[in-house]
Amino acid sequence: MSSKTGDRRQRLEQLRTDQSRLQRRSRVAIFGVAVAAVAAITAGVIWAVAAAPPSASPSASGASIAGLKTYTDLSRDHADGTLTYEQTPPVGGAHAPVWQNCGWYGKEVASENAVHSLEHGAVWVTYGSDLDAAGRDTLRRELAGKDYVLASPFTGLPGPVVASAWGRQVVLDDVSDPRLAEFVGAFAGGASTAPEPGGECTGGVGSPS
Repeated sequence: MSSKTGDRRQRLEQLRTDQSRLQRRSRVAIFGVAVAAVAAITAGVIWAVAAAPPSASPSASGASIAGLKTYTDLSRDHADGTLTYEQTPPVGGAHAPVWQNCGWYGKEVASENAVHSLEHGAVWVTYGSDLDAAGRDTLRRELAGKDYVLASPFTGLPGPVVASAWGRQVVLDDVSDPRLAEFVGAFAGGASTAPEPGGECTGGVGSPS
């Protein structure tokens, strides 16, 4: 065998060795990129799931409340004076420029101010003007300590107690009706219904007891 032939063979062997080494490196690099891509996608999915807000349950949205009525296309205009409403008590619409302070009232309040409170996320619990003292005490205890709740007597209610939020209303059977707590839990604060959820519920008009 000539020296030239031997040199060519050595070079060929070296080329094959170098090519194999490069192929191995390429496979390792591709594998590493693939692993990194999968890890990134997985992390993104986990983050998206963790960051996504939980779906509202029927209970949280109030959809499961028996007898719940829904109203839409309610005006949000400010207006002075006495206004006329389609619902009794009203669930929204044009209202006074100043809201009614949340809390318990033993006397009727102006609907125009109360509707403004509904716009801010309040639940307005109205009870019959003829409700006896025991019934008032029961209702007051049920509502004690709850934020964004306005309670007052109302003449001409369609039932003993009516709970209203912006665009939502349910007529209750009595002061112990369990739907009251469900309604307050679903709508007080107005996160799902009010045009201005979490708005002011103090600093307006009225002195609740």
